[in-house]
Amino acid sequence: MPETVRNKQVILKDYVSGFPKETDMYMTESSIELRVPKGSNGVLLKNLYLSCDPYMRPRMTNIKGSYVESFKPGMPISGYGVAKVLDSENPEFKKGDLVWGMTGWEEYSLVTAPHLFKIQHTDVPLSYYTGILGMPGMTAYAGFYEVCSPKQGECVFISAASGAVGQLVGQFAKLLGCYVVGSAGSKDKIDLLKNKFGFDEAFNYKEEPDLNEALKRYFPEGIDIYFENVGGKMLDAVLLNMKIHGRIAVCGMISQYNLDRPEGVHNLMYLVTKRVRMEGFLVRDYYNLYPKFLEMIIPHIKEGKIVYVEDMAEGLESAPAALIGLLSGRNVGKQVVAVAPQ
Repeated sequence: MPETVRNKQVILKDYVSGFPKETDMYMTESSIELRVPKGSNGVLLKNLYLSCDPYMRPRMTNIKGSYVESFKPGMPISGYGVAKVLDSENPEFKKGDLVWGMTGWEEYSLVTAPHLFKIQHTDVPLSYYTGILGMPGMTAYAGFYEVCSPKQGECVFISAASGAVGQLVGQFAKLLGCYVVGSAGSKDKIDLLKNKFGFDEAFNYKEEPDLNEALKRYFPEGIDIYFENVGGKMLDAVLLNMKIHGRIAVCGMISQYNLDRPEGVHNLMYLVTKRVRMEGFLVRDYYNLYPKFLEMIIPHIKEGKIVYVEDMAEGLESAPAALIGLLSGRNVGKQVVAVAPQ
């Protein structure tokens, strides 16, 4: 008989309107057999680390026609994570493999249609596969190099710059010899951008009464590349300050996720007059480049040319607070939840 164990889970109580609260989620316990049903093509995972990411906020509402499904009330939340394979009926994975990809917010997950990457490099922290070596790392790589087509010496602006993606885009831009400025929402984050990640300048958007004037101060000649994570008033101010033939990679718009009615953008005509290319992208369209990305990033990590800052919450019980903290900007660096030792 296969072993049956208790399985703690984080459940979404109901669809969320406005700003989410910890009480929109609750902990429960179920039981799970530590065996994959024969012939199912599934894998059984022991979850080690879970990733908190901004895209999870829209999944807490009943959205239709999105690129990603809504969470289901009464069911475990799901997201990116790092896990160990305990049992497998899938030919691509075997017991003992370390993997990253989509999993449940629970101690053990039975994944029937695995969207998982096998972890080859274990001489770096495993938690990095929720961030720099996982989805956020690939997002930064694809958005900057593939969408923005950067050139040495260009002027680059990144909003939400201390987050999981922004901190990497800034470092990629510096490696290329660009002038890099980031915005963030606290003194600690500004210090991190300038002193840890090597940004040329950084500013606290909460302390700027006029974002247009702030951008003119840091980019007197204009912005070549804007890596967009925020939307709203920041995007409007950026459009006023783009150079001719500038590029905007639209990664996300976290300022809009909790609004029942998104804010309008008023300065879109500048896309025409300045011949700016603004392009949204999804990281999943670029996962074919993952091996190429690893070839580039692993040596940079080992040589200390790229650094990564994590904000680690301990225990599955801390996951709801960690996610709400991310959405309100409390985290400093990539928000990760450590579920279990390997």
